[in-house]
Parts: sequence; structure tokens; C-alpha cells
Amino acid sequence: MRSGPALLALVLTAGSVAAARPASSPALMAAVKASTRSPANVARDRYRHPVETLRFFGVKPTDTVVEIWPSGGWYTEILGPYLAGHGTLYAAGPDDKGLAAVKAKQSAAPSAYGSVRFATFPAGPGATSVPAGSADVVLTFRNVHNWRFGATDRTQAAFDQMFAMLKPGGTLGVVEHHLPEASGTIEEARSGYMKRSSVLAYATKAGFRLAGESAINSNPKDTHDYPKGCVTLPPGFADGDHDRARYAAIGESDRMTLKFMKPK
Repeated sequence: MRSGPALLALVLTAGSVAAARPASSPALMAAVKASTRSPANVARDRYRHPVETLRFFGVKPTDTVVEIWPSGGWYTEILGPYLAGHGTLYAAGPDDKGLAAVKAKQSAAPSAYGSVRFATFPAGPGATSVPAGSADVVLTFRNVHNWRFGATDRTQAAFDQMFAMLKPGGTLGVVEHHLPEASGTIEEARSGYMKRSSVLAYATKAGFRLAGESAINSNPKDTHDYPKGCVTLPPGFADGDHDRARYAAIGESDRMTLKFMKPK
């Protein structure tokens, strides 16, 4: 029986599975407890499980890590201090506006974020990109659905670029709003939820292989069927005060946590 957050990993095998790369617990715990983190972000730890998630992805403090589309910098607040001493963190966003929050954090707390590098993602011709084959780990948190929105599906191009920036044997960690396979008429491109099979298809086509998955960020209370999609739930509360207590009781969305490897 699944035990929710206490279940650290459900590993799928298709042949052999690469051994986990254990994170350094003292350094990671120190980063999660860093005084530079905002109280609002700390309050979401119970939904986002940063220690368990980064341990599952095997992020080490000496790694070169790329955080894709960091947005407000929720994970940057942890990854910055964690990698500041011996590792490298790239914040990769669509443009300067998409990286503005991280740059503001860097200005306010250079000791925690001063070594963060910036890159464009997805990177077009002439853009500042993450060097090919340079990253140990690429992380993307709740972004895959954004690449599916609109008339043009940009998802495959995104996975192709993430594959290119990783070293052979490198890890791609994906956390995404989870849409059950038998979800009928709920649309991925509009709801903000993605089916596991869809994410797996994009990753596999790019060249990745699935190394494991975890129930760390799952939420069995999520019914996935809200008219305004996943942002109906906290912290978005897209319906305002309508049924707010009910959505608050559900908590944040049901999320899949998938670990992919670039073959050596």
C-alpha cells in the first residue's frame, strides 16, 4: 500500500535501473532551512517535499544543475545555497522577464545566489544557452504543460534541448501536474495536467530512458476535473473565494515525479 510522502521512490525497471546518486543530507537540509527563503515558500514545503524530491533526483552539491523556467524562484531559493560552495546553477528562462525574480534574489542575497548563471531556454540562434554536454542534472518543475499550451506544441523541442545540455549519464528530473490515463475528456493542453504516457513519449523521443519514478508529490485528494484546471487548487485559487475552503482542504495538485537518464 502506498504511503504518500513517506514512500521515497517507486522504481520502474526496463532492464537495469541506474543506481541513485544520493544527495548530501546535511548540506541539503541547511539549504532548505536557509534564512534567505521566503516564509511563503517555506509554507509550501509540505506540498512540494524539496528534500525528498532533490534526494530522489540525486542532486549533489558539486553538480552542475540547470533549473528550467524557475519563474518566481521557489526551488532556486534551495538550489542556490545548496550549490553555492562547490557546484554550479544555471537559471534557464525564456527571456529576461522570465528570469527577473531570480535576478532580484541574486541582487538581494549575493552570498546565496551570486554564482547563479543565466541562460535562455528554449534557446534560439545566437541566444545565451547552457553549453551542450555540461550539466549533471536538469530539473523542470511543473513546466511541461506550459509548453503544451497554445496552437504550437513546443514540448518536443524543449525535451530535445534538455537532452543536449546533459552529460552522458546525466539526469533529467521532471515534476508535473498528473492527469490519470483514464481521464476521459479532460484536455492536457487546457487543464494544466499531463498524462504520464505523454511525458514519457516526449522524453523517449528525445533519447532519454526512464530510470525511476516516485509518489513523493502525489495527492490522492485531487480529482483533476476543475473547470479552470490545476490552478483552481492552491496556491493559485483561480476561482477566488468560490469553494476556497474545499480546494484548500484538497491541497496542491497531484504531481508525478519522473527521473530520466541520458544514456552513457
